[in-house]
Amino acid sequence: MTDRLKALKYRARYRGTREADALIGGFFDKHGAQWGEAELAWFEALVDQDDADIMAWALGHAEPPPEFAHRDLIAALRRLDYIPLP
Repeated sequence: MTDRLKALKYRARYRGTREADALIGGFFDKHGAQWGEAELAWFEALVDQDDADIMAWALGHAEPPPEFAHRDLIAALRRLDYIPLP
């Protein structure tokens, strides 16, 4: 795993709340290894956003701003099939 991917994994997994860790970290864990440069750049910008905003976008409570409106990635984020259940 490259340093870039390790840093993204850490930033995705250790957000500060268990819910955000599961949602954002789980999303990266399931999809991150398959992403190309454009998707990784999108995710790097995403993890700089507020957890509440990301969670609202994932749950469909809010639409992401244009810079995050990548149709395929938002659709994958909204599937929530990557969240580990206890």
